[in-house]
Amino acid sequence: MANIETGTNKVVLTDGTTTLTLDKAAGKAVLQRKKLMFWNAAPVEFPLGDIDDIAVKSEQDGLSGATIYHSVLHRRSGETTVLTTEEPRDAEATVETLRRFVGLH
Repeated sequence: MANIETGTNKVVLTDGTTTLTLDKAAGKAVLQRKKLMFWNAAPVEFPLGDIDDIAVKSEQDGLSGATIYHSVLHRRSGETTVLTTEEPRDAEATVETLRRFVGLH
């Protein structure tokens, strides 16, 4: 399950090697992923207004046939980023929290 810290003007989602910070005061989002071993890739920053959807997506695992659920962030540029891989209810709760914060309801 993803860890989400919520404040009035900021939400920080942490799941595995991914950290997403949504900051209303700064009007931006910062996506940070750890790369190989302990080195971090450069953070990706973009305006909160570039987020046009946050949703739960599912796919079938090719080997086991199990359904895998992801929370996914979509930007107006067409870029899609998988944020978490969780149980269906947890993914729905994660998406609901993030959507509410950025005003997608």
